[in-house]
Amino acid sequence: MDMGCCGCFGFSRRSKAIARPNFRIGGFTSVLSRKPLLEGGDGDVDGDDDVDVDDEVDVDDSLYNGEDTNMTQEYYGSEVSSVANRSEEIINFKIRNGLICRQFEVKETRKLVRSEDEYGNKMINEYIRELKIGSGSYAKVVLYRSSIDGKHYAIKVFHKSHLLKQRVAPSETAMTDVLREVLIMKVVSHPNIVNLIEVIDDPDTDHFYMVLEYVEGKWDCDGSGPPGGLGEGFARRYLRDIVSGLIYLHSHNIVHMDIKPQNLLVTRNGTVKIADFSVSQVFEGDNDELRRSPGTPVITAPECCLGLTYHGKTADTWAVGITLYCMIMGNFPFIGETLQETYEKIVNDTINLPDHLNPQLIDLLEGLLCKDPNQRLTLDMVAVHPWVIGDEGPLPEFVCWCKRNKADLHHEDAEVLS
Repeated sequence: MDMGCCGCFGFSRRSKAIARPNFRIGGFTSVLSRKPLLEGGDGDVDGDDDVDVDDEVDVDDSLYNGEDTNMTQEYYGSEVSSVANRSEEIINFKIRNGLICRQFEVKETRKLVRSEDEYGNKMINEYIRELKIGSGSYAKVVLYRSSIDGKHYAIKVFHKSHLLKQRVAPSETAMTDVLREVLIMKVVSHPNIVNLIEVIDDPDTDHFYMVLEYVEGKWDCDGSGPPGGLGEGFARRYLRDIVSGLIYLHSHNIVHMDIKPQNLLVTRNGTVKIADFSVSQVFEGDNDELRRSPGTPVITAPECCLGLTYHGKTADTWAVGITLYCMIMGNFPFIGETLQETYEKIVNDTINLPDHLNPQLIDLLEGLLCKDPNQRLTLDMVAVHPWVIGDEGPLPEFVCWCKRNKADLHHEDAEVLS
């Protein structure tokens, strides 16, 4: 069933068979603390690091997404670069030809002006600094208020020189990932995806800014949360938003590659928005084959742990299952003390679900966390699953801007011909 951006949700049943191949892996010797196993992409941008936003970001240049980049290079080689470059070509083609899914383009500013307001608060251009939200491997995230519209914005602040020093592949630096993230966010627009408002890149300074809509809260899962997680009601509501946003991305041939609780922001009214596209990739057509390691070890799908070619969309779907498990249980299902142990658990361990859980929820989790990607539930199946529908009904229909434009053009052509 092709959901596209505005597909109708019809009920379909999946085969009950859930394959659990007995794969064994080896060769990974990195010893990591649990924190890197939970991090990926830009890292945790909601930490409480007290370093000022304008200070240099202190990160080990040899580490990327909690993993030794030498290991990544050994397994994936130049293929990482070729996929990334192809993603950029596809997005740039879309932008050049007006094939973007936004009513309003992202503002691009090439001049950075530092000043202070009347109360001595630091300003960059129109934005007044209020407080730091967090920090990660690539960026600091700071809350600013616009002096023009009075709204709050979350601004990610990067040091270009630091990004250029961080190697993520033989011919790629962290700057490649950040620029690709910007390109992806320039073409997408959806209620369940964080919106990029403006990019500030002054060639005469070392700073690079992404001005994002400010989302008030987030829900995290680090194993220290309450037993039983969020409860079915909140979990269902959050999952519906995640699936809606991810179906939209997949329909535009974008795979996120780092769906996890830390990258899911929650608005004041309880709407979930997907954030952090730093390891995302874009494809032409339905060929979503990848070999690059996903963003975070604990959400990595079994097929990705084996160092083989895998499909990005099915890997995203596995990550949705891990996230749902976290929402229900309050912890990650497969996590070891080392990267090797974590991957072995992902590939070989069966999912442990208590008998008292809702049978429909058990069926959904088993379908999402099926070891065999060919037997795993698709997002279209998840969208019509009885537990997801619950008392809420089908997921809301969303007609994206590019589909609306296409429909308008067809209508205009029809009028001309008639």
